[in-house]
Amino acid sequence: MNAQDPGHGARSRREQAEATFERLFGARDRNAHEDDPELMEILRGFIFGDVFGTGVLDDQTRELITVTVLACLQTLPQLGAHAAAALRVGVPPVQIREAVYQLAPIIGFPRTLNAVSTINTVFRDRGLTLPLPEEGTVDSAERYQRGLAEQLPLYGTEIRDGLADLPEPFDEALPRFLTEFYFGDFYTRGGLSPAQRELLALCAFASIGDTAAQLGPHGRACLQLGHSKTVIIAALVQCFPYVGFPRAAAAVRVVKDL
Repeated sequence: MNAQDPGHGARSRREQAEATFERLFGARDRNAHEDDPELMEILRGFIFGDVFGTGVLDDQTRELITVTVLACLQTLPQLGAHAAAALRVGVPPVQIREAVYQLAPIIGFPRTLNAVSTINTVFRDRGLTLPLPEEGTVDSAERYQRGLAEQLPLYGTEIRDGLADLPEPFDEALPRFLTEFYFGDFYTRGGLSPAQRELLALCAFASIGDTAAQLGPHGRACLQLGHSKTVIIAALVQCFPYVGFPRAAAAVRVVKDL
């Protein structure tokens, strides 16, 4: 049977999907009852056959992206499953935690706390001791200066300049909040490199559908921190099964010409 035979191709794709699924979640009970077996077959084929088989990302990066996206979407059962998968493929627990922690400025504290509770349940179920090791490196007095040192090389003063025409005290407070909170509280933490943080942030913004204001600057920051355009697009394609084609394609369109 040659490579052009659709039956051969379908079997190869199915075998790849099953192998990836097993790598992430363990052996699947193929005799277990499924209420929607056709949909699940499509899901496994597309996510674990097509998407995981396309691009240059390793399993660890793919699962950190997936954890980020599912936390943004608040699909907590799936988040728990992929947090467990991330551990299974070798992602350190602290990286999973940091990927979720840094979402607080993007999706807000209530959703972040929901996600933290979900991953903590996974950690406890696997015998990990909580809290995990601390990764904070700043105190209250240095949040602004340390945050500014992270922010300026990547974004300059564009955010502050864009808010300069707000009435007092917001013209000063909002840029300062961003510097202290987003960059000072989170980008100064250990556990993830700046390049990892930026790639995951890009995927978070794609997940919430913010293509105009954030994806361009964060895409450029990813390039500045050493990610190739191939890696950046692969990361956004990894979001595709979870956020849907419109948001993923819109994000790819924003970054492809950077």
